[in-house]
Amino acid sequence: MHLLTKILVSVVAIEHLYILWLEMFAWETRGRKVFRGSLRQDMFGPTKVLAANQGLYNGFLAAGLGWSLLIGDAVWAKNVAMFFLGCVIVAGIYGALTASRKIFFAQAVPAIIAFIALLLIH
Repeated sequence: MHLLTKILVSVVAIEHLYILWLEMFAWETRGRKVFRGSLRQDMFGPTKVLAANQGLYNGFLAAGLGWSLLIGDAVWAKNVAMFFLGCVIVAGIYGALTASRKIFFAQAVPAIIAFIALLLIH
């Protein structure tokens, strides 16, 4: 993969590692601040297990993107990266439609940029 696409894929992977941490380990602390307008404060305790589950799935996305960076074959690396970026894009669009439009800009847009870069550069 080209250096620019590796950087863009890495940014998306790091973002999803942050989401993993936030939803799995900091839901009732930092999560309260991040999701202040999306969820009533009294709901963080009862939704802790659900958030952790979501965080785990974000970790799988980050792992797949990280894996794509370690693959030696350029075509295979691109295909794996595009698959996981596609998953992030779909999740970001779904989140924007069902939860908050901010999710589109925070999650889907960086993945779309990385996806387009992979298409154009390779």
